[in-house]
Amino acid sequence: MAHTEARWLRYSLVFVWLATAMVSVQELQGQSRAPLVASGVTDVRVANALVWAGAAVDAVLGLLLLVWPVRRVYGLALLAMLGMTVVATLLQPVLWLHPLGPLTKNVPIAVVLWILMRRSQ
Repeated sequence: MAHTEARWLRYSLVFVWLATAMVSVQELQGQSRAPLVASGVTDVRVANALVWAGAAVDAVLGLLLLVWPVRRVYGLALLAMLGMTVVATLLQPVLWLHPLGPLTKNVPIAVVLWILMRRSQ
């Protein structure tokens, strides 16, 4: 893989993480909180805190991938994404069947992260 191709893969991941962080906060009262409430998180403050925490992780990962693209950051992003996928699966396994793929998209993201991690320092 050429350096330019790897850079564009990285930029696409930066976009995913930063956009997810922004949309999560923007949709706090709607789509972001709804899966938590549907899975039994009845305290709105707790649900909001979980959404904000997830958005913060997404924002930090996006920024780290942008400014410090090293093996450690790719590995951290991979672990965080896998952890969030497991939590989402436990809370709402039906998301694996969603036609827009909120969880299935994580499979190619994991592959890209793995490749970038393996070829970086």
